[in-house]
Amino acid sequence: MVNSVVIVGRVGQDPEMKYFDSGKVRTSFSVAVNRWNPRTKEETTDWFNVEVWDKQAEIVGEWVKKGRLVGVEGRLAVNKWQTPDGEMAERYLIRGTNVRLMGSKKDEN
Repeated sequence: MVNSVVIVGRVGQDPEMKYFDSGKVRTSFSVAVNRWNPRTKEETTDWFNVEVWDKQAEIVGEWVKKGRLVGVEGRLAVNKWQTPDGEMAERYLIRGTNVRLMGSKKDEN
């Protein structure tokens, strides 16, 4: 079985870095990917939450900014938790293993 995801799109907001007492670093951001919907004959946007860890997280936190075109390689993951009212909640995200800046400086929004 293979769990592999590759997306190319624009960063939705400046990445958010979090440092943990263990020394680990996590950087989170969203990516907007446009696609053509043949049914509606319009372009639509899919949003993906991405998180990267450790050295990659530090690089992303320093270089990736809102509006930049990026390529993200990673795997699909799900975070599950119990809400304060006792319900189970889940959120799908991409655990990025490789984030690449794409385009040129003029492509930035």
